[in-house]
Amino acid sequence: MSIIDWIIVVLFLVALTSIGFIFSKRNKNMEDYFLGGRSMSTWMVALAATGTSISAGTFVGSPELGFNTNLTYLLLCVGAIIGGLAVAALVLPKLYKANTITIYGYIGERFDEHSKRTTSAIFLLGQLFTSGSRLFIAAIAVSVMLYGSISFKFIMYSIIILGLLSTVYTMAGGIKGLIYIDTFQMLLVIGTGVVALLLIYFTMNDTLGINDIFNTLQHGQVKDSSGAWVDGNKLQIFDTSLRMDVPYNLIGALIGCSIFKFAQFSTDHEFVQRQLTCKSVKSAGVSLVYSQILSLPVVLIFLGVGMLLYVKYVHTDPAALAQMQGDARDLFPQYICHHIPTGVRGLMIIGLLAAALSSFNSAINAMASSFVSDIYLPIRKKYGKSITTDSDQMSSSKKMVVLMGCVLTGFAIFTAFLQQESGLNLVDFATGVMCFSYAGMLGVFMCALFTKRGSTASVTAALIVGVVVVLLMQPYIFGPLTEALFGTKLSIAWTWWCPIGSAISFVVCSLGKKTATVPAEEPKPITAAAE
Repeated sequence: MSIIDWIIVVLFLVALTSIGFIFSKRNKNMEDYFLGGRSMSTWMVALAATGTSISAGTFVGSPELGFNTNLTYLLLCVGAIIGGLAVAALVLPKLYKANTITIYGYIGERFDEHSKRTTSAIFLLGQLFTSGSRLFIAAIAVSVMLYGSISFKFIMYSIIILGLLSTVYTMAGGIKGLIYIDTFQMLLVIGTGVVALLLIYFTMNDTLGINDIFNTLQHGQVKDSSGAWVDGNKLQIFDTSLRMDVPYNLIGALIGCSIFKFAQFSTDHEFVQRQLTCKSVKSAGVSLVYSQILSLPVVLIFLGVGMLLYVKYVHTDPAALAQMQGDARDLFPQYICHHIPTGVRGLMIIGLLAAALSSFNSAINAMASSFVSDIYLPIRKKYGKSITTDSDQMSSSKKMVVLMGCVLTGFAIFTAFLQQESGLNLVDFATGVMCFSYAGMLGVFMCALFTKRGSTASVTAALIVGVVVVLLMQPYIFGPLTEALFGTKLSIAWTWWCPIGSAISFVVCSLGKKTATVPAEEPKPITAAAE
């Protein structure tokens, strides 16, 4: 990178850190630090939630997906909108009225303190995989920028750099600072994608017209589930096949993904925390649905980047085409490094950093709030070492943010191994790992919200069963298992892991009989402006 690019990147990082420390002075207690005093506007929360949904998986993974496949992935965005509408109507009102710092406080009220801690622990474990994978994906791009390679050593260095940066300003500003930062970063990501599309198109404009581009895409090649390249229409959107081993067909997207997103928006505190900062439950629901509607064109932009690069390499650079057909994980970062003009390259890089940091910082804050509110403070109180003053709770919260940032950074290195072993593309890997925690948690939340069944033992059993069921559906386990039992090697796409796992977990949780419980204690009562 040139000195101009470095100056742009440094100014961006200084701006993020400054915003964090500016907002640090406005946090007086845990409600301010983790919920922004429930005072954030609808449109800011919507943009921030879009940034959490998009992450580096879209910035780096969607170009890979566009290069390798077609447009069927867009239907998952439609499934996300359906899931968001269902959560806004059925779940958010009940979670909002619970008046707890985290959504797992509701589980404590519905069952008991032990159930709350167990559910929160499963969330924390799931976040290690989920956010670790996002940081790893972002590190692929940063590794290309800094070292020109995606060897494991350089990816590890990049993970550490990103983790430290994100932890510092997340610790300083709390959730309110993060929402302002994420709003700014989301606008950067969108602008970066649009500029990239235009630059790639204009570099081909002298030799290829619109008709040539569409013809190349319609009669192009796609990578099938076995990893082989076959003839296919890269502009295909609808896949009407009824196969459960294909993730992006109609049933997978509109049924499987809708349930997956319902789980994400109702049980994952990283996402729900954004909505709990809103002034009212109505505003929370609107921001959630708007964020998913906005995600659709953003995903399309970055899929388009991958598709245009496919067209460009087909016609102008067969060597690059062959290289990327082998491994397209660093497709977009490599293009930014070698083909984007100085200055604009710096803007592209901060767009990448914005996508990476917006999802990672929200995970750090959500994990810290869950750990402090649901586990750390209640345990201290149980042993007669309560932390009750605002200043002490704030100090504990900031320490836990730093701890979670360090743990997530370390775990991101581990996910680099997992992605290589899974054989999944970056997008499928980042979303598939979420199912390990979502399956059990959705079963428990559905039992808590819509039945009068369940007990401490059945909650714990349901959470464990959810993890086990999703584990059994992993390709490296399910394939050999079905081949041994039925003589045929079968597979189930990741879009069905959460629906199947949560259905079984719901049944397990419902087997327990409700008993009289003492409501879970929160470290401090919260007053919510709920409608």
